[in-house]
Amino acid sequence: MPATEADAGARFEVESGGIADGHHALFTRAGVDLSRYKEELVEKGMPSSARVLHDEIIGMNIFNSVFVDCTASAEVASLYKDFLMNNISVVAANKIAASSEYAVYSELKQIARRRGVKFLFETNVGAGLPIINTINDLINSGDKILKIEAVLSGTLNYIFNKISADVPFSKTIKMAQEERYSEPDPRIDLSGKDVIRKLVILAREAGYKLEQEDVEKHLFVPNDFFEGSLDEFWKKVPSLDADFESRRQKLEEENKRWRFVAKLENGKGSVALQEVDSKHPFYGLEGSNNIILLTTERYKEYPMMIQGYGAGASVTAAGVFADIMSIANI
Repeated sequence: MPATEADAGARFEVESGGIADGHHALFTRAGVDLSRYKEELVEKGMPSSARVLHDEIIGMNIFNSVFVDCTASAEVASLYKDFLMNNISVVAANKIAASSEYAVYSELKQIARRRGVKFLFETNVGAGLPIINTINDLINSGDKILKIEAVLSGTLNYIFNKISADVPFSKTIKMAQEERYSEPDPRIDLSGKDVIRKLVILAREAGYKLEQEDVEKHLFVPNDFFEGSLDEFWKKVPSLDADFESRRQKLEEENKRWRFVAKLENGKGSVALQEVDSKHPFYGLEGSNNIILLTTERYKEYPMMIQGYGAGASVTAAGVFADIMSIANI
């Protein structure tokens, strides 16, 4: 990657010593040519696996190195501990590690502190929005998070903004998939699992020991739709359209909108589809945007609000790169 100059005149280089996808992995101290990395992966790469990543990255023993995980793989997330133990910082867009058992999350944070490296995952929530960093800054300055209210799924916000008399519920799900807002299996979004993971991560960063199982779920799709194959789901989901349209018409008459809201209050978490009126801060949330309200001891009467793009490859990539830059201390 080309050298970049900071405003203060400092100069630094970020060099890619390795890159991998689900099929190939390439490692070289000379640096990977990112302008043609796809070709180089196929031409020069070795078969990729978690074991290959583990052994090659640790074996390279590069000073001030960073492992960047943009997968959704539990197997890749399981490598973080050994990387941190070997003084390799970790930047994760992958939510699995930070939202898994609290003991795992806590251990990774402790190892990073002890080894003097970083475990950063800002893009786990809100893509490129500075949500986790803001919570960290508030906590580190002596504030206390009392309540979190948020719309954290760009996919679900997109769905509930698109639904209309002409666009039924089932079609909005397909549109979200086609626009690449949803997971390849949109049931991950519809089940609330993705939002629950994000809420758990925010709660932990705010100082609460929350597990995914502790979060109370109020879902809007029947449980049996999450069973069976994805093909079966697509065949069944149009059966929900008539009920959603009936409810949508009533909502429109009352000048309200649906928002899938994650909440942390008194140390307890919940996710639910809520109806909000025009006076609510969540009412005007557009497209796939995210919004978060932080009520703290300092921001008690008027909560702090963070809002913006909450999904998309470009903003997520920018957030990942911001984490890498923070490790470079620029």
